[in-house]
Amino acid sequence: MRVILSAVLAASVLALTGSAASADGYKTCTKLDKASWKPASDAEAKAKAAGYEVRRSKVEGSCYEVYGVKEGKLYELFYSPEDLSLKHTIAK
Repeated sequence: MRVILSAVLAASVLALTGSAASADGYKTCTKLDKASWKPASDAEAKAKAAGYEVRRSKVEGSCYEVYGVKEGKLYELFYSPEDLSLKHTIAK
């Protein structure tokens, strides 16, 4: 009985930890220190060039997170500040 309870508790902790991490979005884009990052405005320009209407942007972990609208739908775009490559996109 104790083994089963421990297994259920461990599975619950893993499930909660995984869902909390994914709720915050994508966070790992580079290992470079911030002094070496390209400007955030360049990530916004890249999103605009891809057809997004940029609403705002922020730093999320080691990524630039750009919020944009395209064809009436909201997107979160995660760019590497190292080379401005698109690492992840979430449609809202």
